[in-house]
Amino acid sequence: MSPRQRLSVATADLLPTSVRPALDPRALSVGIVHLGLGAFHRAHQAAYTEAAMVASGESDWAICGVSQRSRAVVDELKPQDGLYTLVERGPTTGYRVLAPFRELVFAQEESMTLLARMAASSTRIVSLTVTEKAYRYSAATKCLDVADAEICADAGGRPPVTVVAQLARGLQQRSRGEGAPVTVICCDNLTNNGATLRGLVADFCELLPAAEGAALATWIADNVTFPSTVVDRIVPATTSADLAEVASVLKLDDVAAVVTEPFSQWVIEDAFATARPAWQDVGVTFTADVAPYESLKLRLLNASHSALAYLGLLAGHEFVGDFAAVEGVDAYLHTLMTTEAASTIVAPAEVDVAAYEAALLNRFANPGLRHRLQQIAMDGSQKMPVRLLGTLRDLRAARGPTRCCVLAVAAWMRYLSARHDDAGNALTIDDPLAARFASALAGATSSSAIVQRLLAIEPVFGELADDHELRQHLVASLDQIDRMGALAALRAAARSPA
Repeated sequence: MSPRQRLSVATADLLPTSVRPALDPRALSVGIVHLGLGAFHRAHQAAYTEAAMVASGESDWAICGVSQRSRAVVDELKPQDGLYTLVERGPTTGYRVLAPFRELVFAQEESMTLLARMAASSTRIVSLTVTEKAYRYSAATKCLDVADAEICADAGGRPPVTVVAQLARGLQQRSRGEGAPVTVICCDNLTNNGATLRGLVADFCELLPAAEGAALATWIADNVTFPSTVVDRIVPATTSADLAEVASVLKLDDVAAVVTEPFSQWVIEDAFATARPAWQDVGVTFTADVAPYESLKLRLLNASHSALAYLGLLAGHEFVGDFAAVEGVDAYLHTLMTTEAASTIVAPAEVDVAAYEAALLNRFANPGLRHRLQQIAMDGSQKMPVRLLGTLRDLRAARGPTRCCVLAVAAWMRYLSARHDDAGNALTIDDPLAARFASALAGATSSSAIVQRLLAIEPVFGELADDHELRQHLVASLDQIDRMGALAALRAAARSPA
């Protein structure tokens, strides 16, 4: 059998009619620069943007997609003219070939191209999905790590490598050109992400020579808005089996396909300095205040995901759906969400929280998604403060029940300290603070020592290190995981929250 042809504009006519792209990228012009060309962006913001262009007939909102750390995704998409397949798996499976990209850039090799594109007046929006750790900030203080060697090198004037520096330098070049206003949209899971990113850019400006930094900060204040957002869609890493399935449907090879669920949500603060795509016509919610949506998502969905990840990995499971189907897990998640986390949020008026929680349990159990727990477990030092530790602070202040929340944090501590599951199989620690965790935990054998040393890591736990009662609860939960195993500890927590 001869090799299949590759998906591209030239081969699009060979596609089944039902999956052919609705747009020709050659007829589009760039209006958005997006930093972070991963699967989530392609399944979420890029899909919304294509749908908006189709709905409105506007062709000037195509995306310049920028890969930050690796040129692999650029190498995958460029031979395909930016085309890729979006696979939605639910009760049925749907396939669509999308074409929202007009340009593809690898930032580490094309820094000047990136800055020029951000400075172009035709670019009206710069958006980001680069993961929490890429911002090089403290989740506890929400400040840029100004001692970071890469941040300092970028402030010294080299072609920028870090994402905050790339954004700041792009805005600086824009200010020195036509100076058109621009909207910066952060789509990462940072608390109050728009304001947080604005603050990080301001921190970078302060690292520059005084006159230069002050001029840039003033121009940004006058010409740039940073609306906060909430994004939600489960997007597992694409596997070779997924690619083979896509090829069988398309009769063409697509090495850039992404797999996701039918559900998708995007909430954006209505604070734009510029025009925007017709996102409102394709399901995006615009609001004056994203905070209720943000707390609902971070403290219910994301917190539950992290709890599933660490408890599931310790219990020897690989996939979210498989672990969610284990007896007792749904009861634990229900208690974590309903009895504990829900009491710390004020949900949007139109959201039925009980229905939202039920929908989350169904989404976690989706058998069509092979979402690896390890994918969720990575970068825990960046995720835990906004997913679970904020809830824990609020519950402690209100003297509310914390048993399930504490168990999730203790499971993370056990994951970091034991580095193996309950059956003795090795676990992989993938975290920007991995070396610091290893150093802190060296020689720590008792639950008390483990908790004490991890709580002392201020960028993660902040003032929680001073909560002696919480420390006792964490030690007890660690001992329980060691004595009973993660799954039995989970079931016990669901039965008797306290």
